[in-house]
Formats: sequence, C-alpha cells, structure tokens
Amino acid sequence: MEENHILFESYLSQELSQDDIITFESRLKNESDFNQAFNTYKELSSFLEHKFKNEADSTAFQNNLKTISNTYFEKHETAKKGVRFKPWQYAMVASVALLIGIFTFNNFSSPTFSDYNNYETISLTVRGAQDDLLKDAENAFNNKDFVKAKAVFEKLLVQDDSNKELHLYRGIALLELDEFDEADSLFSKLSKGSSVYKNKAIWYLALSKLKQKDNGACIKILKTIPEDADAYNEAQKLIHKLE
Repeated sequence: MEENHILFESYLSQELSQDDIITFESRLKNESDFNQAFNTYKELSSFLEHKFKNEADSTAFQNNLKTISNTYFEKHETAKKGVRFKPWQYAMVASVALLIGIFTFNNFSSPTFSDYNNYETISLTVRGAQDDLLKDAENAFNNKDFVKAKAVFEKLLVQDDSNKELHLYRGIALLELDEFDEADSLFSKLSKGSSVYKNKAIWYLALSKLKQKDNGACIKILKTIPEDADAYNEAQKLIHKLE
C-alpha cells in the first residue's frame, strides 16, 4: 500500500516516465481496487496539498513536514527507482496514508466496552446522617475504585432502598467488576420502571451485553432506547458499528 501511495504521488506530480505512465493508466483501467485506492488518495492529497501550500510560509509547518518526511520514509529507498520527491511530497504521502489508516480503523474496528465507559463525575445529594457515606461513594466511583464503590452503595441502599440513582451507580460498579448477572438484573429492573434513570439503565444494560461480547443482545436492547433519551444518538452510532 505504501508503495502504491508513492506511485500515486509520482503520477500526480508528473514524475513518471512515459512507459510508467502507460503501465499506470493501464492498471487504473483493469484493476478496480487499484483505481479505487488511487481516487481515494487523489481526493485526500488534493485537500492536503491545499492546506500545505496555504501554510507554506510557516517555519513550524515546514519543520513539521521535514519531521514527517524523515520518520515515515527513512526506510524507503525511492531514489533507486528514480523518484525524487520534494519534502512536502513525502509529507503528503505520509499524511494521506495516515488519514486512510485512521478512516479504516474508525470504520472497521469493532467497538468495545472500554470505548464507552467514560463516566461523568457524579455528585450525590447530601442527606443528613448519610453525608460521610455519600462522600465515600462519590470519591470511590469518581476514582474508579469500583470495589469500594459497590460496598458503599450497598450500605447506602440498606438505609434507602428506594433510591434509584444509587441503584444505577451500584449497577455500573457491578458491571465494571464483571458481575454481569447481578448488574443485568438490576439494570433490567430499572429499565422497566418509571424513574428518570430508566433510559440510562437501558443504555448500561446494552453496554453490559457489549462487554460480554453478546452483540446481538446489545443491538436488540439499543433499539429500545427512545429518541428523547440522552443516549439515543450514541446508541444509533453503536448499532451502526455492530451491524
């Protein structure tokens, strides 16, 4: 692929011999994968060339191009083939290759639980005698000490079992500790209720299935998240990646 990128840039820069041009254009006509790769490269290089030239007066930018050129192409002996690139051309090929790599990774890599378990900092309401326990629960959860968080949430729920917020956070702690049966049961119960945490419970139940690598169940649950839920857009993106 890297050799193709170098060949593409040589063609676009009109640095190929007449015989090489004939061979190149023949491949474009007869090899669909080669043709598609060339068109992708051409579109991306057109964008990058415009960006590079607009910033050509910047010393920092020039130095950056040299760095890209030196690190990316230090192992390629293109001079032996009679191809001599200008520094910005080396950078062009490197940058396009990087963009193609990022695009491929983003579109074809399988989503995992770790892509979605970035929780917002929680702040629990202070309630009289529970102040110390609530603070301990906050700190443990926010510091990702889920063993301690689980234990503290359980103590709090002994005193206030009707608190759906505490049940949700306990469920997340269970999920992080791979205690799937109990976590799924808890999320399922919350998802069937009428509290403000109902849709969040559905989302985390789906993430539990994702962590368990049960993509079919994950998709099925994600499709039950209503359009007015905060997680709806994220759920649709995850469905698209999994299907």
